Amino acid sequence: QVQLVESGGGLVQAGDSLRLSCTASGRTDSNYAMGWFRQAPGKEREFVAAFSWTGSNTIYEDSVKGRFIISRDNAKNTVYLQMNSLKSEDTAVYYCAAKGWGGSYDDSARYPYWGQGTQVTVSS
Repeated sequence: QVQLVESGGGLVQAGDSLRLSCTASGRTDSNYAMGWFRQAPGKEREFVAAFSWTGSNTIYEDSVKGRFIISRDNAKNTVYLQMNSLKSEDTAVYYCAAKGWGGSYDDSARYPYWGQGTQVTVSS
């Protein structure tokens, strides 16, 4: 079992930056693919970014490429999502998720472990 806790959300203006953190605890001795998803009101949860299972590759959803950066600090068991040039359409609850080997990185159904989510609101 892996427990995930996100932090760093808040209310910002369009064009601002924000960094989300996700700290893992529990069975962190195993390899996991770590991902970020988001869910806006009335919409389905969507993929944002992820590290591959080996941690050597990163994957981004098209609308955040060039603006968002996923990074990690293995010593702290923490994954970050640096969000730059934020837009109003980035407003959502952001979730951190973890999964083992196999399956698509952008498929939320493949991730068995989820954090509680952190709200990001971007005012225009």
